[in-house]
Amino acid sequence: MNGSDLHTTAAECAEELPGAQPEHPFGPDWEVYKVRGKVFMLMTDVPGRPVVILKADPGEAHALREQYSHITPGYHMNKKHWITLESGEGVDREFVRELVTDSYRLVVARLPEAQRPVDPHTYGTGPRAAR
Repeated sequence: MNGSDLHTTAAECAEELPGAQPEHPFGPDWEVYKVRGKVFMLMTDVPGRPVVILKADPGEAHALREQYSHITPGYHMNKKHWITLESGEGVDREFVRELVTDSYRLVVARLPEAQRPVDPHTYGTGPRAAR
């Protein structure tokens, strides 16, 4: 998967998520996706390389960074809770969709229950999740 495919796949996935909205609060070079006002994904280019920045469980984030050379600590974000994803070996459409959905679910889980557009504990875990 090349860099533009990375951004396209991540954006397509994010736009399918209930309540997700794209914004450009940092200018045209940053695309920020939020659910109920909370950020779950950022996309930009870091010295010419397209990247996607996602929220991740700290333990999972550490494991992902250990396993994939294309996953690094979150660019300009809390390094414990955010990861930066670049295109490369092992980074395919399904993997990107999984990471975007996981980031979304983590953010939704922290919203007050009445504001949650989905149940974060079950969303994306059924038979449709294996698209």
